[in-house]
Amino acid sequence: MNDPGKYSALLKGFIAVVVLLLLLALLVVFFPWDMLRQPINRYVSGELGRRFEITRHLDVRLGRTTTIALDGVEIDNPDWASKPLLLKASAAEFDIRLWSLLFGKIEIPRIALTGPQLGLQIERGGRRTWALSRDTSDAGAVPKIGSLLVDEGTLSYIDAAQGADLSVQFSIASEASRELPLDFKATGKWKNEKFTASGRTGGVLKLSKDIEGSFPLEFKAVAGQSSLQAKGSITDLAEFSGVDVAFDMQGRNLDELFKLTGVVLPSTPPYKIKGKLLRDGKSWIASQMQGTLGSSDVNGALTFDQSAPVARLTGKLQSKLLDFEDLAPVIGLSPSTSSSASSKASAARPATASVAKAKAAPSTASPAAGDASGLSTPGNSNKPASSSSPSEPTSAKTLPTGRKVLPTAVLDLAKLNAMNADVTYSAAKVKHVRELPLDKGSVRVLLNAGVLQLDPLALGVAGGSLAGTIKVDSSVLPAAFSARLDVRGVQLNQLFPTIETTKSSFGKISGKFDLSGRGNSVAQMLGGASGDVAVLTGRGQISNILLEFIGLDGAEIIKFLVSGDRNVQLRCAVAAFDVKQGVMSSRAIVLDTTDTVVKGWGTVSFADETLDLRLEPEPKDFSILSFRSPLRIGGSFSSPTAFPDKTALAGRAGLALALGVINPLLALAATVETGPGVDADCAQVFAQSQNGKPAAKTTTKAAN
Repeated sequence: MNDPGKYSALLKGFIAVVVLLLLLALLVVFFPWDMLRQPINRYVSGELGRRFEITRHLDVRLGRTTTIALDGVEIDNPDWASKPLLLKASAAEFDIRLWSLLFGKIEIPRIALTGPQLGLQIERGGRRTWALSRDTSDAGAVPKIGSLLVDEGTLSYIDAAQGADLSVQFSIASEASRELPLDFKATGKWKNEKFTASGRTGGVLKLSKDIEGSFPLEFKAVAGQSSLQAKGSITDLAEFSGVDVAFDMQGRNLDELFKLTGVVLPSTPPYKIKGKLLRDGKSWIASQMQGTLGSSDVNGALTFDQSAPVARLTGKLQSKLLDFEDLAPVIGLSPSTSSSASSKASAARPATASVAKAKAAPSTASPAAGDASGLSTPGNSNKPASSSSPSEPTSAKTLPTGRKVLPTAVLDLAKLNAMNADVTYSAAKVKHVRELPLDKGSVRVLLNAGVLQLDPLALGVAGGSLAGTIKVDSSVLPAAFSARLDVRGVQLNQLFPTIETTKSSFGKISGKFDLSGRGNSVAQMLGGASGDVAVLTGRGQISNILLEFIGLDGAEIIKFLVSGDRNVQLRCAVAAFDVKQGVMSSRAIVLDTTDTVVKGWGTVSFADETLDLRLEPEPKDFSILSFRSPLRIGGSFSSPTAFPDKTALAGRAGLALALGVINPLLALAATVETGPGVDADCAQVFAQSQNGKPAAKTTTKAAN
């Protein structure tokens, strides 16, 4: 039988336990926690090595997650910090997991602050004011906070590594919005640039990805000359992850974003771009982008992946219409410089204008007369041009001092090593091209370990194409570059759109450019480049009046001016150069038509941007009133000149005057051209342009 006494004892024991638990519960509920305020202040201050003080009242609600309510709290910053206080608030309430404290972890799922003043600072060495231990560089001492609720207050943030010194003010919106109740305004510096920001966010700031959901925000920020507007949401504010916003960005130059974001972008004119920005893990994804760079449109998507030690930019961009002048900053020229240089070079380029100028004052020609800018012409300006040996073109001893054409902007080698990239860009149409008639283009930009490659590079040029690769290696100093470019099917009548006499000509031009060198700018690279350049064309037609102007055949010019221009058959044309230390030396220069053979030789210097070429026409027809003489092309890239050899021209003119004294009819004898020119061997000339061996015939002729 059951023992009644035993059951009675168990019942009494159970009741005693329940009563004890109730007493403990009542003790917890009604425990005067405020009695522990001063001991807690002393203990925590000792652990932190700085003052911690609950200024008025302490309350604790125990549980699996314990809630601690502080009526007035102040925490000092470490001695090294700029601001005296880490936190001062009229009230604070936070949840803390006591179990985690046993393992040395501080987990605060929720914290609510009333009227807080926060002073946050992080140093380059990693120490930070919010590390709650004596060792402020200990990452494990940084509390893990889930969400933060504030009503109004201020925050100071200093980050030496980011060049940041910000002051932020929070307040509840005057017209309270259920979705975005918290206003904020920030002023100060970011990346050492003047920075301002304002916007609204949700009332509860999500500081951890472990907290479900995200909070909405909208803001506008201005740093330096760049501004950003965004509206969307963010999941983890502490790690800045889970970003999903629509953005609208504009500024003076995309290149300036490198300092602000670490993304290497080219120099551009003012830009406006909008799109959608996401952050997935360590990757920033800008999609649905569309906008303008100067007068050019741009759209596409980019991804900036920061998961590797060196960040990587990938994506695809395209333009329906590219304004070529917007590329000027990319290659190191200002838009105004490129425009003026193009206009001046285009105006100076037609041979007819330069020859006409030389004819107007042949006896007084000088560097100043031959070059409107006053730049010296090749050779010693105090000696006649023919004083040098015809077989050895005059070198530019007196260098032009005018404006440089080749870009001199120095490569920023630090940027080339700041990230890797694989970005493709294409333009369906190109406008405002004065010097080179581009109609479309595409390029793949590869950047890896400081090596920049444009591979492949493909441009539509004058109805044909220019394709190949360009490589710049910044791992060596000066940077090493190489260019391998092929020209195919370029239409002669489209190549020089500003020269009227070429518009009726036709023929297809091909060529190759194989150059390599060292330098930290385009000017330095080309100024010391070596390799070879060759351009050639086969059968076609060319304006005859252009040939006659080159040869100064008066009778033919008069006939064309009366009856109009006509085209002559082009048999072949070649211009091939060996390049050494920035100087292009002619291997072959031949233009052969059914009317005239033009042969030439000379040099083009990238180092000092000068021209020294001599073209010698040999007519195949009979003509009178001819003052044919070698044509000298000189001057600089920015102000080229073209005029007849003064000595040869003066010799013919003198002979005509002498014969005219005897008999006026005999004066014409000095101008009669019997046409000694013969067809060039086009096959041999083409082979010569390819194999790099000077043609014996051209060399012999030049030496005579």
